[in-house]
Amino acid sequence: MTEPAGIGLDELQLAARNHGMPLEMLREPVTPVGLHYLLIHYDVPQVDAASWRLTVDGLVTHELALGLDDLRAFAPHEVVATMECAGNGRARLDPRPVSQPWLLEAVGTGRWRGARLRDVLEQAGVASGTVELVFTGLDRGVENGEEESFQRSLPLELALEPGVLLAYELNGAPLPPQHGFPLRLLVPGWYGMTNVKWLSRISAVDTPFEGYQQAHSYRLRQTEDDPGEPLSRILPRALMVPPGIPDFMTRERLLPRGVVTIEGRAWSGHAPVTAVEVSTDGCATWDAARLDDDDLGPWAWRRFTYAWDARTAGTHVLSCRARDAAGNEQPVDASWNVGGYANNAVQHVVVNVR
Repeated sequence: MTEPAGIGLDELQLAARNHGMPLEMLREPVTPVGLHYLLIHYDVPQVDAASWRLTVDGLVTHELALGLDDLRAFAPHEVVATMECAGNGRARLDPRPVSQPWLLEAVGTGRWRGARLRDVLEQAGVASGTVELVFTGLDRGVENGEEESFQRSLPLELALEPGVLLAYELNGAPLPPQHGFPLRLLVPGWYGMTNVKWLSRISAVDTPFEGYQQAHSYRLRQTEDDPGEPLSRILPRALMVPPGIPDFMTRERLLPRGVVTIEGRAWSGHAPVTAVEVSTDGCATWDAARLDDDDLGPWAWRRFTYAWDARTAGTHVLSCRARDAAGNEQPVDASWNVGGYANNAVQHVVVNVR
């Protein structure tokens, strides 16, 4: 594997503000809040919950201004969902796109609770001719020299799906500031940028939204001038808990000879995961892992295990890959793109058996 070029101070500044989930936390079915991956595009806004309101406007019969108590008055719904950053794996591409330098840890699974978006839209009365809903967060910043709020849109038919939430709780507690307090959008199965934080406005519109985060960023492009294809659902991925103990700097693993249980989690935003395979010889051969019958729901990761007889001393490269019910499978090698998005190439863990 090619070592990426050196990381600059700008990227280190981003890496210091954001964080991934330590892979050993794959042992947990639901990620503790403080260890769930985090990406903050601009700044964490300061929000007064008492005066905050969610505005629902545009092509609606009744414009709404809802406080937290108003949202809690809707029938609550809970979804356990695995969320992954679209840039997860970016730092492993060659040449490496310059941005938040994610390796593999930009993922987490949360127990989200809130009002169904479709229930709120029903109260507002979305007019015929509505094509999309535009979601605006309170976080503001500069992109290409232009000041803007973070905004994303969804097609109306997707917004009406029952799992799409206006979430005000994570893991049984109010959203923490870094995860979008007091309210965020949750779209299960879609990459993290879709789930707008610090939500302040939902606007029904009759033409496709062309804001920066929709029309320029988060698209699969081969050149800067390529309009590309928009990112949407999470591609399948399996990650293992690195076995043994780590070397401090290289993170290579050390463990004694014997039978080792390799465990991890696998997920896909397209369809349920149906198979995970493990390789212990650098992807030369693959064996089927055992998938647990998890009860976390259709949008959460599944646990897998594999018994590895590590009887041979020396260096081994462990890998894992997932396949979903729609036939999508992780590739061994990554496909490059300008933004470094959707790199779901298989994980490789170097293990030294003593």
